[in-house]
Amino acid sequence: MLKDTLKDDMKAAMKSGDARAKSTIAMLLSAVKNRELDKRSKLAKAGTPDAELDASSALTDEEVVEVIGSEIKKRKESIATFEQAGRAELAEGEKAEMEVLVKYLPEQMGEDEVRKLVTEAVAETGAATPKDMGKVMAKVSPKTKGRFDGSRLAELVKESLMAK
Repeated sequence: MLKDTLKDDMKAAMKSGDARAKSTIAMLLSAVKNRELDKRSKLAKAGTPDAELDASSALTDEEVVEVIGSEIKKRKESIATFEQAGRAELAEGEKAEMEVLVKYLPEQMGEDEVRKLVTEAVAETGAATPKDMGKVMAKVSPKTKGRFDGSRLAELVKESLMAK
C-alpha cells in the first residue's frame, strides 16, 4: 500500500538526514491521517459498528493519491502567490516539497493521450457548447484522476468545446 511506502520513505529520510523529504512526508502522512479521521467520523455517524471502524476508515491507495494531489495543488497555489509577492526563496521551498510529493503519484498521462480522451468523451456525450463542459468532465475525470492536472484537463475540454 502507498501509505506503507510513505512510512518506509519517512524512516529512510530520517536515517539519511534529508530534512526536506522528512518534513514533507511527515506533513503528507498527517494529511492522510486527518482524512482517515474524517472518514472514520462519517462512518461512525452513519452507524458503522465500532469493530469495523478501523478497517473501514483506512484510506485506499486511490484516496491517498487524492490527498497527494490536494497537497500538490496547495503547493502550486503557494508558489504562484510567493512569486507574485517577489518571495523567490519561499517559492523554491514549495517547489522542493512538490518534487517530493510528485514521486508518489501514479505515472502521469501525456497531454496528447488526454486530448484523445476528451475528443472521445465529446463524441460520446454529444457535447456541442461550453455549457456541456460538465458532461465531458464527468466522463473524462475518473480516467485521469491523479494522473493529469485537473485544471489543465478543464482547459483542454473548454478548448475542445470552443472549437466546435
